[in-house]
Amino acid sequence: MTTHRDHPVLGRFNSAFFQVMGGYLDRHMRQHKAEVFADLPGTVVELGPGVGANLRYLPPGARLIAIEPNRHMHARLRRAARAHGVDLEVRSIVAEQVDLPDASVDAVISSLVLCSVGDPEAVLREVRRILRPGGRFSFVEHVVAEDGTGTRTAQRLLRRPWAWLFEGCSCERDLAGVIRSAGFGSVDLQPYRIRSPFLPFNTHIAGTAVTASATVPA
Repeated sequence: MTTHRDHPVLGRFNSAFFQVMGGYLDRHMRQHKAEVFADLPGTVVELGPGVGANLRYLPPGARLIAIEPNRHMHARLRRAARAHGVDLEVRSIVAEQVDLPDASVDAVISSLVLCSVGDPEAVLREVRRILRPGGRFSFVEHVVAEDGTGTRTAQRLLRRPWAWLFEGCSCERDLAGVIRSAGFGSVDLQPYRIRSPFLPFNTHIAGTAVTASATVPA
């Protein structure tokens, strides 16, 4: 089955869209990204890095394992990684089935990704599986707005064309609730709002979830 990510038109459209609009979107989220992506380790797994909007937040000389199923993003992502001096490994797989060993990484990051995965609960199970005890999942995501708001009305009205155009992206997911109930040892997240012409996109969360530390036998 052809998905949005390998669709000959929509996959290329999203690659070009985020190349052109990446700087604009990042300006709206920069403060929150800088906070939750601070002090990342030398090796990081990123879910859906797209064309590389978050490479600037990695430490110098970092290694990035990129879980990016849209192959139309790959060339732009590789060019951006070279420009930032990041050692890049691209894996063209979905985030529900990450081919990394259990407890093998210290940090996973995502931005504007959990809205478009097929099963966010399954993705977070994979994140917990591959993180070591005490490992961190740092995220910046857009989420469903509160009922009764103009943003929520726009999300309802535009949900079908929005999802069709942006790789299955749902603007109606309670991702704060999904992350809080995913079984992490601790979750610290902050809701915030941006102001952009893309009204369904304007309600966000940013935060970090940490896996439970290993218990020491008595």
